[in-house]
Amino acid sequence: MGVMRAGDRNCLTDVEGLRVGQAVLDGPGALSGTTVVLAPPGGATGGVDVRGAAPGTRETDLLSPFATVDRVHALVLSGGSAYGLDTASGVMARCERDGEGFAVPGGVVPIVPAAVLFDLGRGGDFTARPGAGLGAAAYDAASGAAVEQGVAGAGTGAVAGGLKGGVGTASVVLDAGYTVSALVVVNAVGSGVDPTTGVLLGARSGLPGEFDDAPVPGPGAAQALLAAAAADAGQANGQASAGTATSLVLVATDATLDKAGCGRMATTAHDGLARAIAPVHTVMDGDTAFTLATGTRPAPDLAGTFALHTAAADVVARAVVHALLAAEPVGRWPSYRSVLAGVSR
Repeated sequence: MGVMRAGDRNCLTDVEGLRVGQAVLDGPGALSGTTVVLAPPGGATGGVDVRGAAPGTRETDLLSPFATVDRVHALVLSGGSAYGLDTASGVMARCERDGEGFAVPGGVVPIVPAAVLFDLGRGGDFTARPGAGLGAAAYDAASGAAVEQGVAGAGTGAVAGGLKGGVGTASVVLDAGYTVSALVVVNAVGSGVDPTTGVLLGARSGLPGEFDDAPVPGPGAAQALLAAAAADAGQANGQASAGTATSLVLVATDATLDKAGCGRMATTAHDGLARAIAPVHTVMDGDTAFTLATGTRPAPDLAGTFALHTAAADVVARAVVHALLAAEPVGRWPSYRSVLAGVSR
């Protein structure tokens, strides 16, 4: 195996045909948003693996290998907890308008799986949450350009281990020519930081030179990062409960996979989440991973499938690092970079 390289943008849209749109909720007391991924015309094969104990999802049953429909037309990741599932309605309406969906007598039914994370009240107003209109706005913003990371879209109100979380993305091009990419929304009870060294856990999965601009934790960094997490936990006043976190993952490839193959790839994507955040899949998280396979390249053989699975875990871990490095302080939540900058002064 040669030295792997990132795609041209090092992001989800390096899988040709995928488009990403993001929208942020406006108004006083709002701190939430939505991220929409559009499949190429005609859809893509999808799969899912839900590992968290408190998920908020829509249309995931359709991604079972035993279900009839085998194409996904869009995918929604959103803040707003269960209320945020309504964003998928806005995306469905846009897909129907554009003729994208499962053909039925009289029209089409767009297949739009969705998963949500908990960010309710983080901006001060518990009732400020995404709905169908924000889903439609994210759809309208979708493009194949580089994806905005950090405090954007579904990551607007995200928090991880007391630090500001957010959206992150990464990609890799394999020796056989397949592209594998990931988009994550990091919003976890667990932390992405090594408590002993202060280094980001997922950075060890980075490609050569990928994280050269990451700050190097000096003396006292680990203690400062732990203090930030403890301060956030204290301000929560013991209100943490089941379902008050959740990280969301999408891995994509241009390989041809069936739904079972997509489901298996989603399973390996969770391995990347576990490398980069500790702990994950807890009673307070609803961690959910999706896979989309566009099928523009042939189905892989056994060795090729192994390589895809390996890459899926790696790109997810790298995407988590990019999310935490891109995040900026918001409200009471410092970012990884801002804590380290304070220690170095």
